[in-house]
Amino acid sequence: MATLRTRQRLRDLPIAVGGMSTIEFALVVPILSTLAIGMLDFGLGMWHQMQVGNAARAGAQYAHAHGWNSTAIQSAVTSATPLSGVTATPAPAQVCGCPSTSSGVTAATCGTTCSNGELAPYYITVGAQASYSLILPWPGVSNPVTLSATSIARQYP
Repeated sequence: MATLRTRQRLRDLPIAVGGMSTIEFALVVPILSTLAIGMLDFGLGMWHQMQVGNAARAGAQYAHAHGWNSTAIQSAVTSATPLSGVTATPAPAQVCGCPSTSSGVTAATCGTTCSNGELAPYYITVGAQASYSLILPWPGVSNPVTLSATSIARQYP
């Protein structure tokens, strides 16, 4: 009798659907959770990168408006964003260069004449850097990630 009942259950197994949704849910949830956490981690990393870029641009805007003052530029970089841990790295630098359509600014000696006929103007290069720690360690990605941005402003007399 028991073997007949067992055979009948085995024969009905392929058409049984009770509990199938539970099994599907158990298989799909870890995949969806990993994707959701990955999107959150990527989104937060992009937000941090945008804040670092904003800090570098704020330092360059300060230098453009107020002239060369390394300490004040560094202060503008670090206070430009609510993100903690932003540093003005590398330190702001004042260099001379000639404007170029292909490479932006080409380094030149101060006082030399550029191809457009004007003297090589001063440019201020401002850098910003911050560290971002991932929510979960991802294969092939170092943790923490160093985020950096650079901005260049022309200095007018």
